[in-house]
Amino acid sequence: MKLRLPFMKNPPLVSVVRLSGAIGMAGRGALNDQVLAPVLERAFRKGKPKAVALEINSPGGSPVQSSLIGARIRRLAEEHDVPVYAFVEDVAASGGYWLAAAADEIWADDSSVLGSIGVISAGFGAHVLLARQGVERRVYTAGNSKSMLDPFRPEKPEDVERLKGLLEDIHQNFIDHVTARRGSRLTTETDLFTGEVWLARRAKELGLIDGVGHLKPKMQELFGKKVQFARYGVRRPIWSRFGASLAQDALAGIEERAAYARFGL
Repeated sequence: MKLRLPFMKNPPLVSVVRLSGAIGMAGRGALNDQVLAPVLERAFRKGKPKAVALEINSPGGSPVQSSLIGARIRRLAEEHDVPVYAFVEDVAASGGYWLAAAADEIWADDSSVLGSIGVISAGFGAHVLLARQGVERRVYTAGNSKSMLDPFRPEKPEDVERLKGLLEDIHQNFIDHVTARRGSRLTTETDLFTGEVWLARRAKELGLIDGVGHLKPKMQELFGKKVQFARYGVRRPIWSRFGASLAQDALAGIEERAAYARFGL
């Protein structure tokens, strides 16, 4: 164990936080604000780091959790006066790009997939199947919108219109976050907010990232060859390691696999 003595000049320290997996509500998905809060707190506080580097590999997920995590990163960066650098691996799409945009600079591999600045809502309709099986759906509500988009009842145009309005509002929140964080670096010649994705070099031309680069070389370039790294990440609960939540983990894994598959990964 190396001692950090107060009377000796220690090499610069960079905290590395891994943000990998789909973004979901607490209890679902690898990433959410509840589990990441203590990880991020330690990364910004422990050892007085010169910077925090985020290793990002996420196809997105919950817009609320993406916003909460991104806001926490910004609060801690400003509170501790520590710059944040994001390094994208396979993908930073949708909520994954929201997290990347919380950094002061974004770097990626040549083949990284980035963008998907949009919002999606998907589901199934099973009312025809139930009718064929002779199953009658009985629903009683107080409030006209309480059964909105019930998958076991025929779709109502007014419900679809209401959902589209909600998605547009969330999409605008996403746009506001990206434009606030990337500012004048964003191109004005291309619509960046259609949900499209790009590889790193094109993303650099559009202003979505700052360049092609990898974590260790970039940090050595900025802080010297002797820079040291302290890694922080989410630890799986002990019961999960022994298979106590096997069914839940399997379902989460299927959902995450489907999210990555959208980007050919």
